[in-house]
Amino acid sequence: MKIPKAMLETQNQSNPLSRSKLIGRCIVSCIFVFLTHLALSVIPRFFSAFSFLTQLALSAPLLLLLVGFGGWCRRTLLRAKASAPAFVFFNILFIWEFYFSVIRPAVPQLHDVVFNCGVVFLFIGLYSILTSDPGIVTNGSASPDQTMESSLSQVDKELEPLASGLGHELTHDSGLLMRVRYCKTCKAYIKGLDHHCPAFGNCIGQNNHPLFLILLFGFIGTEASYLACSSLFVAKSGILDRPSELTLSESLAVSTILFTILQLLWQVVFVIWHIYCVCAKIRTDEWIKWKKYPEFQLVIPPKAGLNFRNIRFWNPYDKGIVQNVKDFLAVKH
Repeated sequence: MKIPKAMLETQNQSNPLSRSKLIGRCIVSCIFVFLTHLALSVIPRFFSAFSFLTQLALSAPLLLLLVGFGGWCRRTLLRAKASAPAFVFFNILFIWEFYFSVIRPAVPQLHDVVFNCGVVFLFIGLYSILTSDPGIVTNGSASPDQTMESSLSQVDKELEPLASGLGHELTHDSGLLMRVRYCKTCKAYIKGLDHHCPAFGNCIGQNNHPLFLILLFGFIGTEASYLACSSLFVAKSGILDRPSELTLSESLAVSTILFTILQLLWQVVFVIWHIYCVCAKIRTDEWIKWKKYPEFQLVIPPKAGLNFRNIRFWNPYDKGIVQNVKDFLAVKH
């Protein structure tokens, strides 16, 4: 089966930001990182009489409120955009600097080495995934405008009869074809598109999905290491024994612990989801939009006396957990 030419020749149309706009977005992100952590430090400073779990419960809605309020300020007052990858970068940098200035003296050498190695790994991983190719299908000959105008219309026309006549008899080529998905954010077709990740500023596709999972594990490991280090600082400084007399640095020590725990909660769930996707050989985009992709639709014939068909989800790519994991690890770029 021949793969439609338009799909194989689509390239990323994301216009690169000018240097001034990029610097401006980074500055806005940096400011909001500092404001976020200062605002979270209010919880242990003014609610010190409450239990730690209560402070954690209060921190979650406050963090969501800060995110919403920050977005409103950027759109309405500042009329400036922030950069999600820069926000992630400056959060790591803020925690690292705070660790060196406050937490580190109370931490054993082994814990110190583990945490610092984790932070360095995150910086390298963040740069790697920002600059990685997720599997963009490119065309080196056509101009960007010609490629985009032709591909959007031509691919739809070629896929419609193909999908309707394909049924569930998928050949190797048809499986490759149907797993090239379009990302509206990048304005490009991506091989094995899982989702567009704003935090990492890139699509997660066939080529960088393993790197994405490794980076997620890196975040979880580094944040767990910071929790261990900051907990040692809290224990040695006796913060919990005198909660009403906390200094700003001590309040930040507790609030960064709260922030880290909240990050860990959703990241662990996120990792579990992606492990499931790898084991089931399904992409996030496909799982959410399965009704859009014919190969995931199993048509059940109507029963006697009924005029409508029942459409159920099924995964034609699932070969069993062991083989699915092997295929994931053996992806050729």
